[in-house]
Amino acid sequence: MKLRTSILRKGSRLVALLKTEFLDVESFPAHRFRLDNGLLVIHQQVPVTPVVTVDVWVRAGAAQEPEPWFGMAHFLEHMIFKGTEQLPPGHFDHIIESRGGVTNAATSHDYAHFYISTAASDLPETLPHLADLLLHATIPDAEFDLERDVVLEEIRQSLDDPDALGFQVLLETLYRHHPYGRPILGEPAGLLERSPQEMRCFHRAHYQPENMTVVVVGDVAWEPTLELLNRAFAQFPSCADCPPAHVDAEPPLTEIRRQVLELPRLGLARLMLGWVGPGIEHLPSAYGLDVLSVLLAGGRSSRLVRELREERHLVQDISSGFSLQQDSSLFTLTAWLDPKHLDAVEAIIGDRLSELAMTPPTAAELARYQRLLCNDYAFSTETSSQLAGLYGYYSTIAQPELAMAYPRIVQSLQPEDLQQLASQYLSPMRYGAVVLQPT
Repeated sequence: MKLRTSILRKGSRLVALLKTEFLDVESFPAHRFRLDNGLLVIHQQVPVTPVVTVDVWVRAGAAQEPEPWFGMAHFLEHMIFKGTEQLPPGHFDHIIESRGGVTNAATSHDYAHFYISTAASDLPETLPHLADLLLHATIPDAEFDLERDVVLEEIRQSLDDPDALGFQVLLETLYRHHPYGRPILGEPAGLLERSPQEMRCFHRAHYQPENMTVVVVGDVAWEPTLELLNRAFAQFPSCADCPPAHVDAEPPLTEIRRQVLELPRLGLARLMLGWVGPGIEHLPSAYGLDVLSVLLAGGRSSRLVRELREERHLVQDISSGFSLQQDSSLFTLTAWLDPKHLDAVEAIIGDRLSELAMTPPTAAELARYQRLLCNDYAFSTETSSQLAGLYGYYSTIAQPELAMAYPRIVQSLQPEDLQQLASQYLSPMRYGAVVLQPT
């Protein structure tokens, strides 16, 4: 309960910070409604095609796991589909797929979410089964042991993937205190100690209406959808007294933290660099880092790609990454290169970051990347599933109306803003570095 209170307080401060400038509640195109039990519902009728997506988001990600239950949130995502008293294992997938629909789920540090996309006419026959799974998963003992083997295999596969392995080491290097540094999949030794009873406790503690958002986007009208949701999500289980999660603030980075891994059968070396930025409470700054990520390594014309790959041929490729999370954002640069160029490439990246902190980009350069990101945003909000995911994500880490703020914030940024953000967050003297090289 303490963690949920913290999230609500963060949301109220965020409204105060953004309300006057960027948060335009009146222009939000979806209908936001809270059921009597506290469940948040977001609905938008899109009559272009006769399909509908239902996406259920839960504040029950890896950051909510109590020690030593690490990996529980992702493991539970698997076990949700193992049925209820009304649905035998595998029957839900048959119901959806026999109607030509699709279903899937994902877990992050901040959330877990589960969705179905079906023909709009099939919503009354499909949505109640999704609600049954989420609210009344039985987590059978026999299925628990079998599915744990599946999760353990996922972990083994991730350890065999150099890029996935390097990224996880980078997270652990940057986040030594915050749960964002923990592997979402968990670790084999810890998972082998978990029990179905513990998972049922975690499920009943977190899969409660105040922690969930149900998003329905597609060619379905509001009133019948509300009636359907009221029936399907009426009976939540009683809340369990689960051990609380402990989320410690991550102290600012004051040094270069470096990890070097030697891997067999590795062709190209990897240079992975990471910086921690602001979270959802400082959204304009976070989005400014998103602009900086594409300016530096977001395509062939970006600064580092042009210099390091196209002109100097020091890397086979270099890319950037930006991830907005509730408590912080993550900015990364990854280069694939010959090991002999590792030191030179890292030094050049540091020099370019120093230059960016001293000299702002030109207005024309900034406009190019603002246009690119706003176009990407437009292309990523074309389908019912894309809109449902967008609304659910922002509902979980903040509030749904912020889903529409991205273009306005990006377009509002000035060259001097990017210079200041590079100086504040992208220091060449304070970052995490992971080097993967052949043995």
